[in-house]
Amino acid sequence: MATLFDVVKDYFEAGGWNFDVLPDRPVLRLGFRGERGEWVCFAQTREDQQQFVFYSRPTQQVPENRRSAVNEFITRANYGSIIGNFEIDLNDGEVRYKTSIDVEGGELTSQMVHNLVGTNVRMMDRYLGGLLSVALEDKDPFEALAEIERPHGPPGEA
Repeated sequence: MATLFDVVKDYFEAGGWNFDVLPDRPVLRLGFRGERGEWVCFAQTREDQQQFVFYSRPTQQVPENRRSAVNEFITRANYGSIIGNFEIDLNDGEVRYKTSIDVEGGELTSQMVHNLVGTNVRMMDRYLGGLLSVALEDKDPFEALAEIERPHGPPGEA
């Protein structure tokens, strides 16, 4: 039976993604370019817990004096989000979007990986410009989010 890591690695290989395997860890590091910018992704498996986690992380750290504003932005962006969420490390300013699945008692499929990765990169691409404008250009978090969500509404709403 294939490990979770095998399923994830096979998915990215079949899709022609370029990636590196982190040494001594079941983690793939991938670059991604969306419509609104570029970022790094990490595909991590946790075999003992039967979990797959996918992260998108902008390359820029949030300056200390903007972490509170970015925290407000991502808290507002997370409201209504069904499958994933933004996180910020308030110690170093790292921001990432996380999607994950627990497959205990079941089997991780290529389609599940596809759905999780697709949701993740779409959400990062949708919110990246607003996130960076709050982090690096002193934009108001509420205004930045309103500009993003005005045409479509919050995630999960039709």
